[in-house]
Amino acid sequence: MNPGIASNMQTHYQRIGGETQVRRLVDHFYDHMDELPEAWGIRKLHAQDLSGSRQKLFEFLTGWMGGPQLYVEKHGHPMLRARHLPFPIGDEERDQWLMCMRLALDEVVPDEALRAELYAAFVKVGDHMRNRAPMHGLRG
Repeated sequence: MNPGIASNMQTHYQRIGGETQVRRLVDHFYDHMDELPEAWGIRKLHAQDLSGSRQKLFEFLTGWMGGPQLYVEKHGHPMLRARHLPFPIGDEERDQWLMCMRLALDEVVPDEALRAELYAAFVKVGDHMRNRAPMHGLRG
């Protein structure tokens, strides 16, 4: 789902405040991922230096929210699931990613309705990215 067009005909990119606010969202998101022990599962799937990940997520979210298609112009179609197949993503990783995004949204997006719309869209993306079967409480 591309949440770019909202019912009031403004894109989420416009509603969030454009480039500066998308960058802030990405920075807060990766700061949480890097600092919170409970995000270690998702953090360890990333490179030690998060600058490349920050830039790619900024470019992707800019277009995904209805702004300039920076990611597509540089890297082609996002093919999110295919690009993430090398990384084991299950419920725990999805939940950790969403936790970091929820915290970032709460800090960066004052508009409660916009926050809820974006989070709902992120949940759908997170669900789509899973490529590992649930463990159903079994630990090896």
